[in-house]
Amino acid sequence: MASVKLEKINKVFGRDHIIDDVDLDIGDGEFVVFVGPSGCGKSTLLRLIAGLESITDGDLRIGDTVVNDLPPRERGVGMVFQSYALYPHMTVYDNMAFGLKLAKASNETIHDRVMSTARILQLEELLHRKPKALSGGQRQRVAMGRAMAREPRILLFDEPLSNLDASLRVQMRNEIARLHNRLGSTMIYVTHDQVEAMTLADKIVVLNGGRIEQVGSPHHLYQRPATKFVAGFIGSPTMNFMPAQLLASDDQGCRIHAAGVGELALPQNAQGLPSSAALTLGVRPEHLRLAEPSGDNRFEVVNVEYLGNEVYVYLDPKEGDTLLIHRSEAPSQWEEGQFVALVPDTQNVHLFDEHGAALDLPAQRHAA
Repeated sequence: MASVKLEKINKVFGRDHIIDDVDLDIGDGEFVVFVGPSGCGKSTLLRLIAGLESITDGDLRIGDTVVNDLPPRERGVGMVFQSYALYPHMTVYDNMAFGLKLAKASNETIHDRVMSTARILQLEELLHRKPKALSGGQRQRVAMGRAMAREPRILLFDEPLSNLDASLRVQMRNEIARLHNRLGSTMIYVTHDQVEAMTLADKIVVLNGGRIEQVGSPHHLYQRPATKFVAGFIGSPTMNFMPAQLLASDDQGCRIHAAGVGELALPQNAQGLPSSAALTLGVRPEHLRLAEPSGDNRFEVVNVEYLGNEVYVYLDPKEGDTLLIHRSEAPSQWEEGQFVALVPDTQNVHLFDEHGAALDLPAQRHAA
């Protein structure tokens, strides 16, 4: 196992600045997930750690060693790709042994490591098969086993579950989590799926436009998003956003007027902002209550999704083109075509300034 430290890492392709001054510490044995939208730089950052791309500027340390100029085979990393990249003419055993053979390990060492890895991944009964005779989940486990058999200090995963169906992704998420608990290895995992990030990570790194937006535990990012981007990206269904205007603020909190909802007293610290400053109110679907319409607080129900144990109620936002979402336990009393009032839980809302930065909350709230 080993720690990873990125110091002012930059990557430039031609005129495009793909990774911009990234600083990050990954502790020994941590499971860290890079998450963000397509094109945010998460896979490029992983490839820089693996040595598959060169670093334009900055230092990358694995343990105490700067590895900028080391080739991939000398960095002590193993990588599992989105495509399984298995050799179709080789058995599972030979696929898992291939990297060790290239490293000129002895036959005894190769056999011991392949069999040990096969036991961990429950592949012992499949070692004689070829990839075409395996399911998607079994192929992914073989790809993981090939990386693990080399006993790398760090395991890197580049969207390894994106080619699997929904039920198999859930199964493989659990297997990867169990694998990390069993091995205690340092693991770095790239995904665009924030559900994978929330369920797997010790620490999530949210990337946007080649920069780090926020780093923290899943709980911390969900409860205390530092920016509107993080608030909208972390959480499923996504956070609701409503235009708002600052009315007044003091050391006890602030008063705002939210579009369609009316005046609200919130605990956020908006001191320093002028009255009438443009703000955004963020409310998670579970922190939004519906009631009978009153005055201007009147939103139309445009769809109701029944998901078994819970219900999503979609509402016309009045301003903007993104529907508002209310989540509650089933059954729901609300139906398409009804009009309702929105009642946010003011102790569990978020407020963002015109630049998308979260306004401060009292320290005792949302402890992470």
